Amino acid sequence: MSSDTSFYRFLALGSHIALLVWVIVWHFFLTAQSDYSSLFIFVMYVLPLLLPLPGIVRGKPYTHAWANFVILLYIIHGITVAYAVPVERGFALVELVLASLMFCGCSVYARKRGRELGTGLKKLKTVMQEERERFEKR
Repeated sequence: MSSDTSFYRFLALGSHIALLVWVIVWHFFLTAQSDYSSLFIFVMYVLPLLLPLPGIVRGKPYTHAWANFVILLYIIHGITVAYAVPVERGFALVELVLASLMFCGCSVYARKRGRELGTGLKKLKTVMQEERERFEKR
């Protein structure tokens, strides 16, 4: 693995763990009164971050790619809370920064590592040429 690829791997891993810790601290310790139960908060905010964690720790490019769909929830949540709840705007901005760093790290790592492993998608031009050659052989 190239040093550039490993940088994005550690960016994704570090920001993922930091986001997980931040979400737990924010929703369980920093918020004075919550209208939701602890189980609901765990299921909605903590559990989605735990699902891709094993694959991200192992450095699997596919997991990094689909983890971006999970991270979009935290980006949307951060933007919404920053806009709608002025008291928690600072907390939401921290969430937004960590989620954005993870999104960038996961995206670039999945692309670079996929290319290194040869598992990337082929360009349409190449696929069309292969199909044309296969069709002409018949």
